[in-house]
Amino acid sequence: MKNKLKKSLKTGEIMISDGAWGTMLQEKGLEMGECPELWNITHREDVFNVAKNYILAGAQMVETNSFGGSSIKLSSFGLEKRTYELNKTAAEISREAAGADNFVLGSVGPTGKFLVTEEVTKEGLYESFSEQIIALRDGGADAICIETFYDLAEAKCAIDAVKKNTDLEIICTFTFDKQIDGSYKTMMGISPSDMVRFLSDNNVDIVGTNCGNGFSGMVDIVREIRNANSDIPIIVQANAGLPEIIDGKTIYTETPDIIALEIPKLVDAGANCIGGCCGTTPAHISRIVEELRNI
Repeated sequence: MKNKLKKSLKTGEIMISDGAWGTMLQEKGLEMGECPELWNITHREDVFNVAKNYILAGAQMVETNSFGGSSIKLSSFGLEKRTYELNKTAAEISREAAGADNFVLGSVGPTGKFLVTEEVTKEGLYESFSEQIIALRDGGADAICIETFYDLAEAKCAIDAVKKNTDLEIICTFTFDKQIDGSYKTMMGISPSDMVRFLSDNNVDIVGTNCGNGFSGMVDIVREIRNANSDIPIIVQANAGLPEIIDGKTIYTETPDIIALEIPKLVDAGANCIGGCCGTTPAHISRIVEELRNI
């Protein structure tokens, strides 16, 4: 499978990734403050159904339920000694759901610790990411998706962990917020152009953006990435709009039909792969598939 995903994205076909995981698990009963990764063991069938429903909706790649699966992140639940087990099982579940014809992306999120405040060291980050990534590889992941990052230094630790421990392809996506002047930056001040230059220099296979914005907010980000690098494949996984609190619940208001209006704009801006993040469902993914067929 080496480089198969990158080659597929370079054929000109727009590929489809999955949608939100947290949203779907919460609908199945995951409580606030509960460890999602533990559900790989305690609620395996529910986790499998999330992945399978995205594949049935038309996704050609599905992530793993391992976003917070680094040992550093799991330590807040007292589960750091189960890092390998929880991540390997996450990949095995998505592998079973995806079958042989679709891709499994091992999800790796940030640790929530900051190098700049010396909460963690680069060595500590590398070791934590390495244990997680090896487990995802052993469970059957085709690529590692380092996602929702905001700091180049932490991303580099995760990238190095993939390179030094596996031969898997690397996807890396950052989360950007719109600034007063209309530009987009991460909380650490990184722009989409900064990101793509850094990731390209570190030989990341696929770059992009996820979370933080609705589909319309992603168009300018994708365009900036493409202007900075005309060749690298771009993945975009947007929220179903910005979250709103209604009757004490977090609601995402962009329906499948609303997001469909933005799909041609994302393709025109240079996206090679489109999926969803917070608030998106299999219905959103199915609608993206339909819209891409029309294009």
